[in-house]
Amino acid sequence: MRLYLVQHGEAVPEDVDVNRPLTATGRADVERLAQFLKESGVRVARVVCSDKLRARTSANILAASAADDLAIEEMEKGLLPKDSTEGLVDKAAAWKEPTLVVGHQPFMSRFVSRLVLGNEHPLVVDFVPGTAVCLVRRAVTGAWFINWMVTPELLRRDDL
Repeated sequence: MRLYLVQHGEAVPEDVDVNRPLTATGRADVERLAQFLKESGVRVARVVCSDKLRARTSANILAASAADDLAIEEMEKGLLPKDSTEGLVDKAAAWKEPTLVVGHQPFMSRFVSRLVLGNEHPLVVDFVPGTAVCLVRRAVTGAWFINWMVTPELLRRDDL
């Protein structure tokens, strides 16, 4: 079982637009991440995101490359910055197929630590907008391990 965890792309500040759509950089970063997932052969059976515009937009871009005509599952609670990780930990334990989750910081970092360490702290990864972390769950033990992590800086071809 693989779990692909993504922080939404960079969004405009709330004082500019209360809906916080993706910036041009944020959209480009998520599009590069989507291309990376496609070229890496990543396919998912489920896409879950928060109901915030920046997460929904990121999830739609990623789903176009990693999923076949899936309805994206939006969560009003459970992926927001201050939400408890407990509910999503329980859901992830039941998932049997590769799943992509798009959420917010600091929730995503706390969620990875909760799965890998059993506690939200210390944090084992630090997301920036457009970061993806792949976790793998061992079938026999149910333990989660970090398989890989990629940040937008690694995917910006013009910076290489």
